[in-house]
Amino acid sequence: MPKPTDARIDPTVIDRLRSLCAAFPGAVEDAESVGKPVFKVGGKIFAIQHGADNRMSLWVKAPAGMQSTIVASDDAFWFVPPYVGHRGWVGCWLDGTPDWDTIADAIDESYRLTAPKRLLRELDASSTP
Repeated sequence: MPKPTDARIDPTVIDRLRSLCAAFPGAVEDAESVGKPVFKVGGKIFAIQHGADNRMSLWVKAPAGMQSTIVASDDAFWFVPPYVGHRGWVGCWLDGTPDWDTIADAIDESYRLTAPKRLLRELDASSTP
């Protein structure tokens, strides 16, 4: 399990995460919380940018029972984060050349696992043609 650290923060990566997370209805950033930054919906965390093993990472919720499958699919990219890993969360590394499509999908899934139903309806209504 990676050890939490204060990894060097890349502002470009943070800006990209902010853009991805802010696109969801009701999403807010909480820079005063456990990570830097933390994204919440309905008062609940759905994404955390955090340092681990002196590397930038993102922690998100995973569907129930899927954590080990996700991590095993690419253990150079995914890991079980400290503090929240025992609750099924997964982490992914943000250094190097991150796969932003995969990260966007993981953020979307985590948001959907966290958001109130009315915001999910709003999200789904906004994405239908």
